[in-house]
Amino acid sequence: MLGRTHHRIGTLSLTHVAVGMESPAQTLGTLASMGLTGPLTGDIGSLTQLQILDLSYNKGLTGSLTPVIGNLKSLTNLLLVGCGFSGPLPDTLGNLENLIFMSLNSNGFTGRIPPSIGNLKNLYWLDLADNRLTGNIPVSNGTTPGLDMLINTKHFHFGRNMLSGTIPQRLFNSNMTLIHLLFENNQLTGTIPNTLGLVKSLEVVRLDRNLLTGNVPSNINNLTGIFEMFLSNNQLTGPVPNLTGLNVLNYLDLSNNTFDPSGVPSWFQTLQALTTLKMYSTRLVGGLPAALFSIPQLQNIDLSNNRINGTLDIGSSHSNQLQQVNLQNNEIADFTQRNQYTIDLILVGNPICMETGTTDRFCSLPGNTSSSYLTPPNNCVPTTCSNSGQVSSPNCICAYPYTGNLFFRAPSFSDLGNSTIYNSLQNAMMNSFRRSQLPVDSVSLGYPTKNLDDYLVINLLIFPSGDERFNRSGILGLGFSLSNQTFKPPAAFGPYFFIGENYDFLPGATTGRGHKSSNTGIIVGASVGGCVLVALLILAGIYALRQKGRAEKANHESRPFAQWDATSGSGAVPQLKGAKSLSFEELNKYTNNFSESNNIGTGGYGTVYRGSLPNGQLIAIKRAKQGSTQGGLEFKTEIELLSRVHHKNLVSLVGFCFDQGEQMLVYEYIVNGTVKDSLSGRSGIRLDWIRRLRIALGAAKGLQYLHDLADPPIIHRDVKTNNILLDERLVAKVADFGLSKSLGDANRTHVTTQVKGTMGYMDPEYYMTQQLTEKSDVYSFGVVLLELITARNPIEKGKYIVREVKQAMDTSKELYNLHDVLDPVIGLTTQLKGLERFVDVALRCVQETGNQRPTMSEVVKEIESIMELAGLNPNAESASNSSGYPSKGSEHPYTNESLFAYSGDEFNTKLDSK
Repeated sequence: MLGRTHHRIGTLSLTHVAVGMESPAQTLGTLASMGLTGPLTGDIGSLTQLQILDLSYNKGLTGSLTPVIGNLKSLTNLLLVGCGFSGPLPDTLGNLENLIFMSLNSNGFTGRIPPSIGNLKNLYWLDLADNRLTGNIPVSNGTTPGLDMLINTKHFHFGRNMLSGTIPQRLFNSNMTLIHLLFENNQLTGTIPNTLGLVKSLEVVRLDRNLLTGNVPSNINNLTGIFEMFLSNNQLTGPVPNLTGLNVLNYLDLSNNTFDPSGVPSWFQTLQALTTLKMYSTRLVGGLPAALFSIPQLQNIDLSNNRINGTLDIGSSHSNQLQQVNLQNNEIADFTQRNQYTIDLILVGNPICMETGTTDRFCSLPGNTSSSYLTPPNNCVPTTCSNSGQVSSPNCICAYPYTGNLFFRAPSFSDLGNSTIYNSLQNAMMNSFRRSQLPVDSVSLGYPTKNLDDYLVINLLIFPSGDERFNRSGILGLGFSLSNQTFKPPAAFGPYFFIGENYDFLPGATTGRGHKSSNTGIIVGASVGGCVLVALLILAGIYALRQKGRAEKANHESRPFAQWDATSGSGAVPQLKGAKSLSFEELNKYTNNFSESNNIGTGGYGTVYRGSLPNGQLIAIKRAKQGSTQGGLEFKTEIELLSRVHHKNLVSLVGFCFDQGEQMLVYEYIVNGTVKDSLSGRSGIRLDWIRRLRIALGAAKGLQYLHDLADPPIIHRDVKTNNILLDERLVAKVADFGLSKSLGDANRTHVTTQVKGTMGYMDPEYYMTQQLTEKSDVYSFGVVLLELITARNPIEKGKYIVREVKQAMDTSKELYNLHDVLDPVIGLTTQLKGLERFVDVALRCVQETGNQRPTMSEVVKEIESIMELAGLNPNAESASNSSGYPSKGSEHPYTNESLFAYSGDEFNTKLDSK
């Protein structure tokens, strides 16, 4: 039976398709990409007959996953991909004994992996990747279940979390049937257990980007069915693992480990299915056999940053699919050239390229490695679409496509320009949609690129058939097909996930801003056809909640601190962990009656005073000027936010004052001023290359914390060198994030806001769209990185630093030919090791669009890698201090008016560039 129920959520009227059985039992709740908002309440636990729950791609769904989810014991598919959920995963997930698919990836879940998941004996697909999960990998111990009990599970997807501890020996056993083991980009330590070699069903293994140590177990070559193996970016030692016998291995990455120095293993030549070989920074020495390049399907070799020497001879019978050979930064002295070579051969940093007058194309770096592929028109002329949002389909029909991105976690190929492979993906997708009888006219794939996690990211547009827009049932079907892995890509693409966007079903429609309890009602409506009684109950509940909300809002506004101390009922100023409530009289005393001698700066927010607590701690007090104070509720919200944020690379909030009409924030006093002061020479502190690397890493870690670990996540939106302070040991501390934007109550991907920021640092995409994302901070940080190496203002004498660096760059020359724009002080005492990679990171950060920029987590890893290249330990505390440098009329950071110039104020296009 098919029924329809109408619900009004906020200002948006939604018609929800309700799919049921002949009886009123609820079996199906699929609501992917419906623009749902708010939390999932405990009422969901009443739908005990529900078999499928798919709320994927509703980024506005927030809050924790209610423990009553464990009541839904009929569930076979739990799909919450790409939502905005947070908080711990409930142990009651282990009650879902019939569950086959569990996809909770790409949310903000925190805490440990529930050991109870080990009870789900029917589980086929387990995806908890791309969250903020911490703690150890749970295994059974006789009384407590663990993941080792999941012998029927085919997919372990745990990448892009913060899991720590070792990989337990007991995690693997010979009864397991795993095919995909993905633990990339965590914080796992210890050795790779030799029990991994017992799981002979494995096809993809990703343990890269962790902290693993020791030897690779010798029995890893028992995995004879493996197609892709990633062990890169760890701290593995011992001999290079012998992979003889892995005859179907396509993709091998062992890079950035500390293996014993050795020649290129001869067994490489036996891997006849290999398409990609990466072993950069693995201490390889000696010459390269020409036979290595003759592996028939080989597309890419990266052996850079080793000690390969002698004369390079690729031979005349190299693979006809070979695209690139990267031998950068080795010791190759000669090269036997052959006229027919069309491959990208990179020999930059070898003796052969250091000879005077060398102009060979092999001695320069290639450009962008991403592909410009776009599905071509199907024997027709593309239409120019007049309506906003319409796109011309491959069949040259204007329509409103369903859009999103496909993420392939372990593709077996490296040639991103091969249209044949994308044609096979398009055909497979269309065939899958047709088998599911979905109303799809055509699909378009665009701009494949590899991100910093080595995922292949492809933009996807799906066009409707027979109409210019999809109806709701069409979008629900497409969303489920992609979230439930009904669509299977060709094997070469490997495991994937999709992140879809909300779909506008009517011209001008927007996503709803619903009441927090309405989503369960929607699911009930979508599950029970024609359930008028349920609809009436929902509407009555929404009305009651609205009335309650209005009363609570009025109470909050009149007594903004009441909810901090509900037991007292006084509405008194709260006491928060890490931030002390201070009275006006106390701060008056600590600042000598706010005397002029304690005044250390004035700006748009107000005046900053230096003070001293009774225990001798120096503090900086930001006192809002009269007439500029925000409402009590806004001030409360800001203090709540700041008091939850604690990181060594963030300026700490010591206390606050909300007393006698005053609003003041009290911070730790940072003695060495801003990075801007040091770069300009005002502080008298000389920053060499090593110090600048440490400052870059510290500031990046501070922003990474705000984006990934703060709860809710925080976008700074005014990252600049005036907002990065240096303590007595020159540790970087990010300041003024109290004027930032929280993502806790908005769409997790972006928030729409009035444009705020500082000219020169501002993300152009944010300025144009007014949509603020974490990638807006990444853009600003990229400008900071360029400022660190040039000591120039972002805009100086009408010249923009980003454009100046790009125009001066020549990647074929030493230091990218940037000698004329580099700060002369930077290399006075140290070699500029890693500067080219530093520039690469900075320029990736300042890409025009946010989806081309790395995350701050990726930036941190890149800077750590650069520090290691420069011979530094990125985990060591800075041993620098500011002593021994002559003073140059040093100013305190808060005396610089530009520190306050734009922070927290609306952006005015009439302001002059600074």
